[in-house]
Order: sequence, then structure tokens, then C-alpha cells
Amino acid sequence: MIETGARRRAIDEVASELFHANGYAATSVRDIARALDIQGASLYAHVASKEDVLWSIVDRAATAFEASAERAIIETPDADPTERLAALVEAHIETITANPQHSSVFVTEWRHLSGARRTTIAARRDAYEARFRSTIETGVSVGAFHAMDPAIASTFLLTALNGISTWYRPDGRLSPDRIADHYIELALHSLSEDHR
Repeated sequence: MIETGARRRAIDEVASELFHANGYAATSVRDIARALDIQGASLYAHVASKEDVLWSIVDRAATAFEASAERAIIETPDADPTERLAALVEAHIETITANPQHSSVFVTEWRHLSGARRTTIAARRDAYEARFRSTIETGVSVGAFHAMDPAIASTFLLTALNGISTWYRPDGRLSPDRIADHYIELALHSLSEDHR
């Protein structure tokens, strides 16, 4: 029986910790079972495969990122590109800091998915990145931003943002709000006309 309830969530949480710390490829089903204090074979009563666990984590993280970006866009309907980009950066950071391990797995381990799952996540990632790119393109068109190639600028920005999942600690010296303040300042400064 494949579960979707509390036990399944516990499996995903433990697996995300292990995938975050060791990588998907270096984490075995036995490692996940051991961390849950169950037999390896018993894990298969709850999940079909290790990839199914990865899919569950990556799909949930992708949904969280998509929802936060959509919320940022809805909450800034008449915003100029500077305000919109700041809202997108803040939303991205809120999502990462709300669950850094799931975010890290989403950012670094999704390529281990196979077939249709990998294709689906790649398309969702591209659509997510397009929100940043189109905001930068709009900013360039109205003179608010300078970017020779908005696609490179959005990739640069998202790479910097995604790196937060590797070092952020809830008990660290910077709160999510302070991290957002710093990253928004850096993003806007790097794209400003005055920065050239």
C-alpha cells in the first residue's frame, strides 16, 4: 500500500534531509529506512521507489515556488518592474527559507528524475524562470534596468537566490527578511542603469 498521509510526509522529510546532505545518488533506500528506524523492505510498503520519493519532494517544492511567484505577481498588479522584481525575489527567498532542504533538493537533485517527470519539472522550472526574465525584459524596455541579455540576467539572479538553500540556517544571524533586503538591493543595483 502506497501512503500519502503522515508516514509518507515523514519519509519525504527524512529523505529530503539525506538528499540535501549527501545528494540523491549517494543516498540509498536503506539509508532512508535506517533514518526512519524501519527495515529497508518495509519502506516499499509506503513508497514505490526512491525516485518516487524524489518526485514527491521536487513536485511539492516546485508547487511552492510557483505559488509564491504567482502571489507576488497578483499582489503587485500595477507595480513597475523594479517593484515586481523585488516582490519576486522576496517570494523566492520566503519559499527557500520556509523549507531549505526541500528547496535544495528541488534546485540540485531534480535532474535525477527520469522520463516524463524530468521533462515536466524542466518545463515548470523554465516557466518559473520566465516570470523573472519577463520582468527584467519589461524593466529594460522602460529604461528601469540595463541588461544586455535578460535571459542571462534572470539565470544569474536565480542562481544567486538558489544558493541560499546551501547556507541558510533558521538559527543563523540573518532572518529571511534581512536576506531578502540584501538580495533585493544586490539584484536591483546590478540591473540599474547607473551600475554600468
